[in-house]
Amino acid sequence: MLLSINFLRDYLDIDKDIDIIDFSEKMTKLGNEYDSAERFINVDGLLIGKVEKCESHPDSDHLHVCKVDLGNKKVQIVCGAPNVREGIKVIVAPDGTKLPGGEIKKTIIRGQESNGMLCSIAELGLDSKFLKEEDKAGIHELDDDAPIGEDPIEYMGWNDYVVDFDLTANRGDLLSILGMAYEVGSIYDKKVKKIDLNHKEYSEETLEKSGDYKLPENDIAIVEEKIADMTEKIEKDKKLNFKLKINTDNCKLFLAKKVMNVQIKESPAEIKEKLMASGIRPINNVVDISNYVMLETGQPLHFYDADTLNGMLEVRMAEEEEKLTTLDGQERLLNSDDIVISDGERSIGLAGVMGGLDTEITDNTVNVIIESAIFDSVKVRRTSNKVLRSEASNRFEKGLNPNRTYIAIERACHLLEKYAEGKVIEGISKYDKIEKEYSKVDITVSKINKVLGTIIDKKDILDVFRKLGFEYETEEKDDKITVIVPKRRIDISIKEDLIEEVGRIYGVDNIEGRNLALPVKKGSYDKTKREIRNKMMDLGLNETLSYVLVNPEEAGMFTNNEHEKVEILSPLTVEKSVLRQSLSTALYKIYQYNSSRNNQDISIFEIGKSFYKDGNDYVEENKLACLMTGEYNLGLKTQSVDFYVIKGVAEEVLNHLGYEGRYSFKVDNNIPKDLHPGKSAIITIDGKSIGIIGRINPIVCKEDVYVMEINLEILNKIKTGSMKYKELSKFPSVRKDISIIVDNDTSAEDLQKAIKNAGGRVLQSVRVFDLYTGKGIPEGKKSIAFSVELSDSKKTFTDDEIAEIMNKISENLSKKYNAELRK
Repeated sequence: MLLSINFLRDYLDIDKDIDIIDFSEKMTKLGNEYDSAERFINVDGLLIGKVEKCESHPDSDHLHVCKVDLGNKKVQIVCGAPNVREGIKVIVAPDGTKLPGGEIKKTIIRGQESNGMLCSIAELGLDSKFLKEEDKAGIHELDDDAPIGEDPIEYMGWNDYVVDFDLTANRGDLLSILGMAYEVGSIYDKKVKKIDLNHKEYSEETLEKSGDYKLPENDIAIVEEKIADMTEKIEKDKKLNFKLKINTDNCKLFLAKKVMNVQIKESPAEIKEKLMASGIRPINNVVDISNYVMLETGQPLHFYDADTLNGMLEVRMAEEEEKLTTLDGQERLLNSDDIVISDGERSIGLAGVMGGLDTEITDNTVNVIIESAIFDSVKVRRTSNKVLRSEASNRFEKGLNPNRTYIAIERACHLLEKYAEGKVIEGISKYDKIEKEYSKVDITVSKINKVLGTIIDKKDILDVFRKLGFEYETEEKDDKITVIVPKRRIDISIKEDLIEEVGRIYGVDNIEGRNLALPVKKGSYDKTKREIRNKMMDLGLNETLSYVLVNPEEAGMFTNNEHEKVEILSPLTVEKSVLRQSLSTALYKIYQYNSSRNNQDISIFEIGKSFYKDGNDYVEENKLACLMTGEYNLGLKTQSVDFYVIKGVAEEVLNHLGYEGRYSFKVDNNIPKDLHPGKSAIITIDGKSIGIIGRINPIVCKEDVYVMEINLEILNKIKTGSMKYKELSKFPSVRKDISIIVDNDTSAEDLQKAIKNAGGRVLQSVRVFDLYTGKGIPEGKKSIAFSVELSDSKKTFTDDEIAEIMNKISENLSKKYNAELRK
């Protein structure tokens, strides 16, 4: 929001010599940060001069040597502008003046002394969008009444300050001069001035004066009036001879008035300067009034050339693939989610965004229909994101004050009468389904002080509400305050909103610091994520943080989740339009980025959220994902990553969390299609699936890349038993290897269980260390070798005891799986 201080002065008494930085800092303390605060034309030392003599330069065919009267002295200046001539008054930058393009210095140009520069508007630093062709082609010519020797910026009314505020999304009321006036008024304790809505009204048939439209001095003419007073006045008016049809619930308020015999011309300087300072390019007096009123009140208006309409305005939803050519000359393809304005035969505007080309105000316009309305903010936002973000759509999106909808249309009538000689036709076409009641919020002084941690007395709190222009009801001895929230503050609806207002206006810096005094209790912080993170880093993996947004094709990778994907409403790009359902998707993209830059040894992990929609519910799940490829650094040595390496990482994590002996890796048909069907598995605990592990399918990635993903939401619901510790045996353990030949479809996991059952309590561990299917192994068979550790806390094993245990293991394997000892 660009705030013109001159514009603000129309509604608030502000010192002429205001310190703009101090002003901006005070606004920042209220929560309204600013990006910049500077003069509209940031140049000192300019003077108004008169060209007394202008001769061609003796050594140039385009330069002129000019003698310029500056009031207290006359100087010679060499100028190359084609429009320079004797008798005109100009803007002079004397020797030493600092312009945006550099400092002006006394110099010699082709043998002729030049003591300054005659300036164009462009050379003063004005944005190019405000420049006319004559401004670009030559120097600026001032009117004959310009006082020689005075400041031209002051004379043109451009001695203004502009502050660029970065407003929060909930403060739509500050997108207007009146809204800013209330906010600034609370700082300096100044009252907002009246807004002039008065105008004459005429009968359309005769254009004879039918009466003055004059509002009560102490009622409607104040800025924040009661809407009931305005509607009561309008209800007494006769209806405008103009049809209005509202065929959608997405329009709650629509007003239309007619102004005839307008004269299209250039706007007065005071309007043009305020528009430019607010970032809007002046066009002509009628169009400028529309923008001017929007800036004043925050209510966007639209002016139609009345003679191009069919005597009516209709609000409806667009038809699928309906076409409309907007004011910028572009043909827009609409859908049923867009609100359009129609004249009964064709669409003539996109509600809240941009008008149509066919009904625009032109130099030939004579009669005008004024539209002042409120449309559904969500619909307008979606349409503007698709078509064009405009000053109008920005205000519709944040919500409008219905009081200002009435004020704006009457203010436009006043200005069209004043600056365009228009004749306002009596009557109004109106559709109004807005709630008229003002909301009331009850609050207590003790509640305010408890939340803010302050000791503010009731008088000071009431003074805050007075400064903000809030009405309130209270009893002298009562702690309770009932605040009547004005329609302009649509961001206030609950007690906490009022408490925030008291804190803002009273001033955070005025709140005295106190020692914290409150009961403290032990929290319930879940340390599981931190333990997992530390364990993964101990295992030599690097943590990543990635975007949760992916493209629609990637959203379902590495998962068999049948649930609906979650799409965001207004994505900046298709590549980031859907929330991920798997973390492995993001890790794979990181792998692709590194691989394309010749980094092939990658071991990374991430702990984050995945998302999906289950019916009407949105679900978030915490997950751990890991991706490994290339060489894995084990500390003392490196090893090529394969299934067993990443499986070992999964086992280390699950063991660390207390699930040792309860998990398994199952091969079944639920493995996601993005994983290799022969080198992947489902991770289960007590038979319950908690995640996936395996090689990425060669169809997706030709390199040996492995991923592992565990659903922490499911894992945390599986309870672990208390950790039990036992004393290390004083007696040595014994390691024995056993190699057996079994059928190819016999899993190593089943064989491990058979070994543990046969070994009993003295068997401490069993692990696979070799798999062989080569020469000497029968077809359909495989050789698996296990390392078995035996230990007894009460004695040292004898050779016979060891042999007995190993024979028992062999017999159990032979009986259950027809296993043969490999010789």
